[in-house]
Amino acid sequence: MTGLDVLWLPILLSAVVVFAASSAIHMMLPWHKKDYRTLPRESEVLDALRSFAIPPGDYMAPRAASMQEMKSPEFAEKFKKGPIVVMTLMRGASTSVAKSMIFWFLYILVVGIFAAYVAGRALPEGAGFRQVFRFTGTTAFIGFSIALWQVPIWYGKSWITTLKSTIDGLVYALVSAAVFGWLWPR
Repeated sequence: MTGLDVLWLPILLSAVVVFAASSAIHMMLPWHKKDYRTLPRESEVLDALRSFAIPPGDYMAPRAASMQEMKSPEFAEKFKKGPIVVMTLMRGASTSVAKSMIFWFLYILVVGIFAAYVAGRALPEGAGFRQVFRFTGTTAFIGFSIALWQVPIWYGKSWITTLKSTIDGLVYALVSAAVFGWLWPR
C-alpha cells in the first residue's frame, strides 16, 4: 500500500501534463472543430430565446410533468411531432475561459487523486512501471471518459462527439499513467 501523501508529485505533475495535452487537442488540432453545428438563422433564434427571459439551466421540451402525462395521447403527439429539444442555457458572459480552465484543472486533479488512491491501495512503493501504469491509467480513463456515455444514451448528444471525447479521455489517461509510472515512489 502506498499513501497519498507520497503521491502528491505525480498527482500534480500528471494534472499539469494532461492540462497541456487537452489544451493542445482543443486549440491546435481540428479534432473538435465540428462537434457543434451552427443554428440556422442563429440571430433570430437567439433573439427569440432572449425574449422569453429563460433563466440559465438545463431544459427539455417536450417534457411531461408526470408519468401519467407522459402516457397521454396529447404528450405522445407532441413527442411524435417534434422537435425534441435538450438544451443548456447560460448567461451572457465575456469570452474569457479562465473560470472554465480553473475548474477543468481542478477536475483533472480530482481524477489524479482517485487514480493515486486506487493504485496506492493496490500497489506498494517500488511497484513496477507497468503495474502502476495499468492501475492509474484504468482509473483515469474511467474518470475522464466513461460517464460521458450516458449523455448520448439519454439526451441524444452525438455519438461521434462522445467517441472523440472518449478518445481524448484515453489520451489523458495514458499521459497520467505514464507520469505516475515514472514518478511512483521507489
